Amino acid sequence: MDSPSSPPGTIFTLPVRVYYQDTDAGGVVYHSTYLDFLERARYEWLRELGFDIHSLIQTYKVIFMIRSLDIEYLKPAVLDDLLHVSVQPVELGRSRIAFAQQVLRDSIVLARATVHAVCVGTESLKPASFPVPLRHRIGHAIGKHP
Repeated sequence: MDSPSSPPGTIFTLPVRVYYQDTDAGGVVYHSTYLDFLERARYEWLRELGFDIHSLIQTYKVIFMIRSLDIEYLKPAVLDDLLHVSVQPVELGRSRIAFAQQVLRDSIVLARATVHAVCVGTESLKPASFPVPLRHRIGHAIGKHP
């Protein structure tokens, strides 16, 4: 798992169990559920960096909104699978960030996505610069020190 002291480029991975509610009548994971898995992993990645959503909102007055995403479904996940959802920041701008994410079962890639998010002010919902401490941690995670 990536943490503030992890080497740059380390990929954060979150284990996720597939529950009945994640599947259709045939026990196959719904396509939209993968987006939930990706979101959950990004949320926990932020927590691993030392930032939770409440502190971002209350202390820094920012939230993240998804600008775009591109997802490719390669193989189905099914009921009771233990998946590993990865998060790797690959690009960092003043108010934007791009992630490469994968959903794996064992070493098999089931889905992969590129997600572009924007940091916005909580009141204006307009692009805002990343808080400096968060920018520093993300920069470390991608091997750049802004």
